[in-house]
Amino acid sequence: MKDCIFCKIVSKEVPSKGVYEDDMVYAFHDINPVAPIHILIVPKKHILGIQEMQEEDEKVVGHMLYTARIIAEKLGIAPDENLNRGYRLVFNVGKDAGQSVFHLHLHLIGGRQMSWPPG
Repeated sequence: MKDCIFCKIVSKEVPSKGVYEDDMVYAFHDINPVAPIHILIVPKKHILGIQEMQEEDEKVVGHMLYTARIIAEKLGIAPDENLNRGYRLVFNVGKDAGQSVFHLHLHLIGGRQMSWPPG
């Protein structure tokens, strides 16, 4: 998608502060963080969102979750053996849920105490 900001970030047309990349996903720091650590994990394939994903996209969505684990460990926010620390994973699905960029993405948020309910 030529007008998609995340497609432009993935293709390096738009600069970003990347933290992880492989053949399926690219992860980078959110420019408007809501916590000390706020990473966006996006598939390299353009998928509008969870509602638009197809059965063949299952693998990339699972890979996004696994990538979040890798990044959380790398950034030191993964829970330890006593379950101290932690992070939140968020998919916003649709405008009413706060989705503002229509390219599937997973928020990895951490580095501070989270509250509940979120929203």
